[in-house]
Amino acid sequence: MDLDHLLHLLIPSWTSVAILALFFTYLAIAGSLLPGKLVPGATLPDGSRLHYRCNGLLSLLWLVGLLGVGAKMDIVSLTAISDRGLELLSTTFLFSVLVTMVLYAAGCKSTNRGSSLKPHVTGNLLEDWWFGIQLNPQFMGIDLKEILFCRFFFVRAGMMGWLFINLSVLARSVQDGTLSQSMILFQLFCALYILDYFVHEEYMTSTWDIIAERLGFMLGWWLLSNKVEIGTVAVVANCLTFLIGYLVFRGANKQKHVFKKNPKAPIWGKPCRVIGGKLLASGYWGIARHCNYLGDLLLALSFSLPCGISSPVPYFYPIYLLILLIWRERRDEARCAEKYREIWAEYCRLVPWRILPYVY
Repeated sequence: MDLDHLLHLLIPSWTSVAILALFFTYLAIAGSLLPGKLVPGATLPDGSRLHYRCNGLLSLLWLVGLLGVGAKMDIVSLTAISDRGLELLSTTFLFSVLVTMVLYAAGCKSTNRGSSLKPHVTGNLLEDWWFGIQLNPQFMGIDLKEILFCRFFFVRAGMMGWLFINLSVLARSVQDGTLSQSMILFQLFCALYILDYFVHEEYMTSTWDIIAERLGFMLGWWLLSNKVEIGTVAVVANCLTFLIGYLVFRGANKQKHVFKKNPKAPIWGKPCRVIGGKLLASGYWGIARHCNYLGDLLLALSFSLPCGISSPVPYFYPIYLLILLIWRERRDEARCAEKYREIWAEYCRLVPWRILPYVY
């Protein structure tokens, strides 16, 4: 593929804009109207509290149903995303830049001093734009966090988008007759991970969640463009990596969520150990201070392993995630040290490992 052709494929079209707009419109409507469990979030410094409507699974199932009916009636093409992958990528990037610029501008004009809307401006334009300056931003009088973020709007967009990108690539693979065992394994791991997220969406309300770009498109496209066959041993190893990663990731997040709701709830059949009445030091949280990150990294690795080891390209995501999580872990450590002080120091002495026991 020459450079001119690649640049041409990256040019956004009105079709890609329409696809993205319809997707976000559906998420906003479904998130607002569909029933779901209302889960209270953490109490903010000013005493306010957000409530999260956990209806992501229902929103996903409805969208799958609507797209299935649309495909049956020849209104929707199952390969639309894979056919327009690069232009959708550039359209999404431009949309993201536009949204963050609007939020930055709106935040700078805010005079509200509450925890949600108080601007936190460092003076570094790039840093403020990148991290954001408001906890729960408003735009034109609409509380975006209450309407959208509180319902995991952008998380849902990423998770659902990841699934539909994969399914579109799978449809293309089936149409082209290139479906392989590696493609099936990759699709299965990703689908299970995404569905599990929506089934346990409530658990995310109690975490300082990591929002990592899910580069399912890159990996799926790699398998579509490169025929990869792996042996039985590799399949078993991939499955074990996914299973261990899932158990650690889901188990750690569940333990913290349960602890925050009921600090006296037993963990692994034993009374939980608590430092200073605030920090959980039992279960996975007694093994490493960020054990959930280890699970996430193993899951990311399991998504790439079906691509084999012939090229480093498919491993961009786990490498990227490793860098991102170490950076986030360092910021989280600094935040906790400032917030909990001597309690955090005691926890660090009790649990010396940050992510991977005996290594880091």
